[in-house]
Amino acid sequence: MSKDYVLLLDFWASPFCMRAKVALAEKGVAYEAREEDLFGGKSELLLKPNPICQKVPVLFHNGKPLCESTVISTRPGLLHCSHLVLTLELKLVSGQITLTKRLPTLCYNTWSSKGEAPEEAKREFIDILKQLEGELGEKDFFGGDAFGFVDILHSY
Repeated sequence: MSKDYVLLLDFWASPFCMRAKVALAEKGVAYEAREEDLFGGKSELLLKPNPICQKVPVLFHNGKPLCESTVISTRPGLLHCSHLVLTLELKLVSGQITLTKRLPTLCYNTWSSKGEAPEEAKREFIDILKQLEGELGEKDFFGGDAFGFVDILHSY
């Protein structure tokens, strides 16, 4: 294994894995993606560094694991803001937008619930998209002219 080897434990339908992939692509980091079987048997590689949550993504760089997509997206060398004030502003905006926290539940309710729940989930999803659009305004990216942390958080 080379010194700069990067491995991403992945699941094709995970928006959190997609977030990590976007961050790696934006920074130009070459990596190997390894699909995890989340329903039939998680690998020891996933369980050992992540025994409580047992979730993807997990990024290994030089054999050291990083868990959680936000941690992976903001690790040293990946998409840092150039100024402390901008960093704080982006963190504030990312905390105010609920898409990241609500998306998995909304998707689940849309696909698997019965009665009014799927329609309510669709309405909430549309409201969140309107909120995102309002935050973005006329800018190309949340940070202005440059793609950054908040854009990654909402890239799926």
